[in-house]
Amino acid sequence: MEKSIKVVSYILGLIAVAWLVTTMTTAKFQQLREQNGAYSKDVVSIQTREKQLDCLAINIYREAGHEPFEGKVAVAQVTMNRVAAGKFGNDVCGVVYQKNVFMEKVVCQFSWACDAVHKSRPINKEAYNESYEVAKKVLLEGFRLSILKDALFYHATYVNPRWQLDKIGQIGQHIFYKQKGTKI
Repeated sequence: MEKSIKVVSYILGLIAVAWLVTTMTTAKFQQLREQNGAYSKDVVSIQTREKQLDCLAINIYREAGHEPFEGKVAVAQVTMNRVAAGKFGNDVCGVVYQKNVFMEKVVCQFSWACDAVHKSRPINKEAYNESYEVAKKVLLEGFRLSILKDALFYHATYVNPRWQLDKIGQIGQHIFYKQKGTKI
């Protein structure tokens, strides 16, 4: 009987030690994951990141493909500002291809996305590759122009939408705006 009690005590001790080691190890791994951002909402798969990069690159190309570097960055930054704002789409592709209905007409945030003719035009490889490089700098490296940190809207210099927004400035062939009252 005394031998049985020792065996049971020994087994219970082993179970307690195994449980303690498992619990402590799990807690430590969880702590390390949180420190490294492994459970952050910003963590995305490689395929998702590549899709977002493609969406940003085509938007830069279609909106500012023949603009200088700063003009391309500005368009990309407005796109990323819209993602961060959470009012235009949940991710880069959601922002780029966002559509609204206005006066019973479908309106795209970026006009080329609704224009079948524009979308079917051949791509100038050199201009697209440059747009893709800018997309990588903005999306993956966080490159930004400080003047546009609050910019959510822009239009080409040859149009006048008469927006009631605060003008930030002009870069290349685009004029950039922020919401009224937003501090820079």
